[in-house]
Amino acid sequence: MKKNILVIPGDGIGPEVTTWGKAALEKIGEIFGHEFTFEEALMGHAAIEVTGEPLPDETLEKARQSDAILFGAIGHAKYDNDPSLKVRPEQGLLKIRKELGLFANLRPILLFDELLQASSIKPEILRGTDILFFRELTGDVYFGEKTRSEDRNTASDLMIYHRYEVERIAHKAYQAAQQRNKRLCSVDKANVLESSRLWRETVQEIAKQYPDVETEHMFIDNAAMQLIKNPKKFDVVLTANLFGDILTDEASQIAGSMGMLASASVGESTGFFEPIHGSAHDIAGKDLANPLASILSSALMLEIGFGLKEEAKLLVDTIDQVLKEGFRTHDIADQNTNRFKVLGTAEMGKLVLKFLSQKLITS
Repeated sequence: MKKNILVIPGDGIGPEVTTWGKAALEKIGEIFGHEFTFEEALMGHAAIEVTGEPLPDETLEKARQSDAILFGAIGHAKYDNDPSLKVRPEQGLLKIRKELGLFANLRPILLFDELLQASSIKPEILRGTDILFFRELTGDVYFGEKTRSEDRNTASDLMIYHRYEVERIAHKAYQAAQQRNKRLCSVDKANVLESSRLWRETVQEIAKQYPDVETEHMFIDNAAMQLIKNPKKFDVVLTANLFGDILTDEASQIAGSMGMLASASVGESTGFFEPIHGSAHDIAGKDLANPLASILSSALMLEIGFGLKEEAKLLVDTIDQVLKEGFRTHDIADQNTNRFKVLGTAEMGKLVLKFLSQKLITS
């Protein structure tokens, strides 16, 4: 298989972690005889510093020409501390999603048994959890009309959805549920929001086409509670952009750390694969970031983007072995760190590659 992959390291810890996501893909290509070629491009704060734009035209063109995109993170503290700045890193991420038609964000909550103690939730509540989130990605308040009064004292963001936007992601979520445990929970706020009433009405219609899937509707506030109280009750979760953003960050506590969660954004063309953590500028350049989410994002690229399930499984199994043998980065070492060998970003990345090679030899 020949594939052209665009790497967008982004900001903060993005370059540190994508180094190892890319290296894992190179190692998989070497093991299985695939030819992966790589290009690199700027986006976010790094792009603003060089070009004045969060998504340069060159990056967008490279993205359109690639078979898949491996992304790091965007953001910088200067924008958090100055909301008045007109050009912002996040604009680049929103634009590339829109331009590439990436309307469905898949976030699997993959729970490694070895990390049960890393979460703040009791292990007996977590054990056996396996959730796949479908977050709509190109509608909602992120893309609705935004206004600010002349006196700067009033602001609004339009929460807007079109029926077709709900339909297309609902079909993807139901099709995934058919391949899993045939349960789907649609999360909304239909008791208050008109956009959520459209969402629920549309999902109810789509559900009729998938009679083998059990459908449940849940308000966002209840879903947030149930996710912590009884995460095993969920299989496939379908929800809107804003609610999905919040719920999946909350779900990082199930996996023990945001540094363990990958995501895939798919739609009409090139897939976009990224860890769900942010740019984390407070630890950038300190060799503290967890590269495993980026490597798991590469596994998602292999499986969802290229249909290479065996290769993806090898990556996930390798990470499982690394954890079983007691290796951790700082974010997933529990309070009794003496039990573990705590590694930096580069050490953990190199170790995964070493274990990958060993697995090939033993198989």
